[in-house]
Amino acid sequence: MVRSIINVDGMSCEHCVKAITKAVGALHGVSDAAVDLNAKTVMVEHDPTLTVDKIKYEIEEQGYEVIS
Repeated sequence: MVRSIINVDGMSCEHCVKAITKAVGALHGVSDAAVDLNAKTVMVEHDPTLTVDKIKYEIEEQGYEVIS
């Protein structure tokens, strides 16, 4: 497993946490996803075959901005 930390802007509440956790957690190859509102990050443990770009895309599809 690989651990990726993704910086995300636009998260402000528990709904944001649930939306991102559900969407990212549904990706094939994800074993864990945790959102930190204070740090504005999403930590994802995933199979190395799942690209970080695919995870970022899924976060953006939920309406949040991924920060480089």
